[in-house]
Amino acid sequence: MIGKLILIWYYLLTRWGSRTAASREVVERRQERRIRRHLRFVRKHSAFYREHWGELSDAQWRQFPIIEKLEMMEQFDRLNTAGVSKDEAFALALAAEQSRDFTPTIGPVTVGLSSGTSGNRGLFLVSGRERMAWAGIMLAKVLPRSLLHAERVAFFLRADSNLYGSVGSRRLQFAFYDMLQPLAEHIVNLNRQQPTIVAAPPSMLRALAEAQQDGRLRLGPRPRRIISVAEVLDPLDRVTIEAAFGQSVHQIYQCTEGFIASTCKYGTLHVNEDIVVVQKEVLDDGLRKFVPIVTDLSRTMQPIVRYRLNDILTERAEPCPCGSAYMALERIEGRCDDLFYFHSLADRQLVPVYPDFITRAIISSAPDVAEYKVVQHAPAAVEVSIRLKQEQEQEQGQEQEQGQEQQQKQEQLQRQARAVGSSREKVHQQISDSIQQLCDKLGCEAPHLEFSELHHEPGLRKLRRVERRFQP
Repeated sequence: MIGKLILIWYYLLTRWGSRTAASREVVERRQERRIRRHLRFVRKHSAFYREHWGELSDAQWRQFPIIEKLEMMEQFDRLNTAGVSKDEAFALALAAEQSRDFTPTIGPVTVGLSSGTSGNRGLFLVSGRERMAWAGIMLAKVLPRSLLHAERVAFFLRADSNLYGSVGSRRLQFAFYDMLQPLAEHIVNLNRQQPTIVAAPPSMLRALAEAQQDGRLRLGPRPRRIISVAEVLDPLDRVTIEAAFGQSVHQIYQCTEGFIASTCKYGTLHVNEDIVVVQKEVLDDGLRKFVPIVTDLSRTMQPIVRYRLNDILTERAEPCPCGSAYMALERIEGRCDDLFYFHSLADRQLVPVYPDFITRAIISSAPDVAEYKVVQHAPAAVEVSIRLKQEQEQEQGQEQEQGQEQQQKQEQLQRQARAVGSSREKVHQQISDSIQQLCDKLGCEAPHLEFSELHHEPGLRKLRRVERRFQP
């Protein structure tokens, strides 16, 4: 009962209390007051932070040394305030992933494990109170209607958690869809559940959108909200998803280190500055690109203070029409590790190329591309995997041609294959020309492009449309 009261309190506080922050001055004044109070607790209860900050006072928090995932994991036992050891937490989290039973806890402490896209898996600890507070905040920011309305939520994740289970109630039916299970099984269950809210990584939403378009998935009337989580929402995926479900795609930007941002009713991502402080490590001031340094104002069991994320964000240039004073984001580009590097024509030094430059070069040059993935293996070696719109239509058509005569069907497939082959050659040239133009603008040597067909099944691995696989 107490847990539900905490959830409702934070729901009401977030839904209405945060709306009064009508200016940056108000937002920053509230943050300063809350962070000072939070730091007093952390300094008292976390041996790591107490030593890490040294003689700096709480008023000097902007000068505190930055930490990153490697250091947080190395100092896990001394950083958390629950007395939980890293070995104990890892053992529980790994056992849960293997058994697919995510209910066990260490006493009242929920343990989670990040997906480890960067090759270094992260642990997170959440208390019962923090879990219910998170649930209330999440519901206030994500639900299309009030908490009094009934909703059926389908949530796709690679691993469930007690954190997400906190959201369930009599009015809010919450179904976890395991990303390791086959897509066909998900479609059967979704047709049965008929969710009003679907939250999933964009690669899964894309697959569901195509199933909706070809009639295998039958969500009708349409869900009230489609939410993208866990992966970068690519512009091409957004177009396909919105067309299939007849509405805008909303986003949640959440990671092990906190609930960073969520979209307003206009679809703009806003940093949740009522619960996190985001400082900017500027990468390019003119392009408004930065790396976020996060301080979570609500996490006490595993404090997150001046934590550098490995993401590249682009701040929105224009104010959002919703009127929120919270920082607005134009785009989450992806990880810093996925910056491309090409050789400079002037001195052969490596020049960084932002992921969205690559995305724009593909999308703007080749309108026949339905999906793509670009992987840089070396400064002069880039692999471009694409799926054409004709191929997508052909795949969907094959599902509907089962009743045709075999010979007629074979002839049709041959004609389609010839058309696709011709289109591929044209698209390859368009992309090559676009990458060359990009490199000319940047004063770089254009890499050799190796083209291939795109094959991706939503599941264990996060989809990264732009990915670098070498160390510069």
